[in-house]
Amino acid sequence: MKIPRPAERFCYATGLLLVLSGLTHLVVYAVDGGPWDGPVSWRKPVTFGLSFGATLIALTWVTSYLRVGPRLRTVLLAVFAADCVVEVGGITLQAWRRVPSHLNMQAPFDTAVSMTLAVGGGVLVALLTTFAVVSFRHRPTGPAGMALAVRSGFAILLVALASGAAMIARGVALTRTGHQVAAYHSTAPLKPLHAVSLHAVLVLPLLAWLLTRTSWSERARRRIVAAAAGCYAVAVAGAGVWAGVAH
Repeated sequence: MKIPRPAERFCYATGLLLVLSGLTHLVVYAVDGGPWDGPVSWRKPVTFGLSFGATLIALTWVTSYLRVGPRLRTVLLAVFAADCVVEVGGITLQAWRRVPSHLNMQAPFDTAVSMTLAVGGGVLVALLTTFAVVSFRHRPTGPAGMALAVRSGFAILLVALASGAAMIARGVALTRTGHQVAAYHSTAPLKPLHAVSLHAVLVLPLLAWLLTRTSWSERARRRIVAAAAGCYAVAVAGAGVWAGVAH
């Protein structure tokens, strides 16, 4: 792997802190108990801390293979890191307050938090889409199979962004029309699709890098990455079908 720059080390440290936050709240859940599912549970700070932390670490590493100016990449990563902290922070705050973090318009403060999270989600979509576009406009660098892994990871990530945006849009629409309970339940069918597709941008490039530690030929490594990308696409398609059936 490449030697990280100061901005990258900052993002790695921030991602690690978010992961530790998720693990800490897993301990809190083990001690405090309560439901795991539902809009008010310790599940949200656990899963969002782990997911956002892992995603920030993954994007910091993976974008080092993109052909993008170092200054622009630093700015984009800094905004992305700040947005990840805001998202996890808002969700964690509401979990400790024992109120829903998303789609909660019951009080002015709750509305402010909910809308901040929604706007933050929009920023995430814009940033990650920008990185995805860069990966397809200019072939990523790296060892055999890395370009395919990065592009496939970002392509599948776009599915996660689309499903996340769909959940937010439908939930907000139902909330604003007075269907609060229905809004919470409306996101359930899309959650598996969102979860499965979110981390392809880490899994596939990591596989390509791990294959460099073997003695296999470049051709064999490319084929393995291609097969893994195909399997991942099938899994995402399956989650999409399930979402359509369960909707």
